[in-house]
Amino acid sequence: MAKKNRTKTAAETPAGEVGPRQPCPCGSGKRYKACHGAPGGGQVFVKRPFEGLPSECDIVALRELVPAATAPLTLEGEYADRVVRLCTLLPMAAPALVRDSGEVWLGLQVQHNFGDPARDLGAVLLEALAAEPGAGMVGLTAPPGPGPRLQDLVAGDDLAVEVHEGFDYWVSDMDASSELAQALEQAQGAAAPTARLAGVTAAYWTRMGAKEHLRWVMPEPEDALLDALARLHVSGDDVIVPDARFVGMFRAHGLLAPVWDLPVGTGPEPLEEAAAAFKAKLDAALADTSELTTEQRSARNGLANRQVTIR
Repeated sequence: MAKKNRTKTAAETPAGEVGPRQPCPCGSGKRYKACHGAPGGGQVFVKRPFEGLPSECDIVALRELVPAATAPLTLEGEYADRVVRLCTLLPMAAPALVRDSGEVWLGLQVQHNFGDPARDLGAVLLEALAAEPGAGMVGLTAPPGPGPRLQDLVAGDDLAVEVHEGFDYWVSDMDASSELAQALEQAQGAAAPTARLAGVTAAYWTRMGAKEHLRWVMPEPEDALLDALARLHVSGDDVIVPDARFVGMFRAHGLLAPVWDLPVGTGPEPLEEAAAAFKAKLDAALADTSELTTEQRSARNGLANRQVTIR
């Protein structure tokens, strides 16, 4: 008698969950059952780890797309009087730094990923808050296990994001050691010019080499957003500025980030009014619940094939 197959197929996997034979969403390249789904393989993977945070889209952008930016982080409860600064990247990709003043810098772009970045950040933040002033680098060497997530520790305020031209903020209040100066020099070369648009949320202009792009992290559910973008594509309303081209999307932490190639020399200023106008068209398309036409379905399939998943 044939042995019963106990492995769920992709079709049998409930929506929002990862099948054991599917690629692990952490980006390791392994199957889920051999990575975060394995016994002792780490925490259960959280598809949308920053959901519930008012600045969810900006946090995703700072973690995955923006080279150099900071934002004050307001805490609740017993740590409400502590000064915490959320940073894209810290020296040597440190998870956190405890300064001589006792101020905590919390890094988003780190080398570890134990399945729930919000839990990782919560664990690192608590460890840094408990450390002595001047303790320096704080981080994780193993999965943190159950405990407070970032959402459980911060106040429900929007982030006041400040984008920097480079990483000089690392040493803005101190003399750079030779080691730190070397790390700073190496990091500066990787900081592409970037600006955050003021009129819409989590949209960032950047120039990489000779090319300019707009990358915009959006909070809408993937299926609804794809439908809306397909409607706009067919109607020709997905062009941000003349001669710009909608080229695809990043998928990161459960959100989509549409990307446009921009004409060289555009800069961030002309995008303000254009992005606001596009947002109005997008909102109207999101509100349209009619069935997609054949042309719109074809456009949607094309958009779905132009997604790149990043960790």
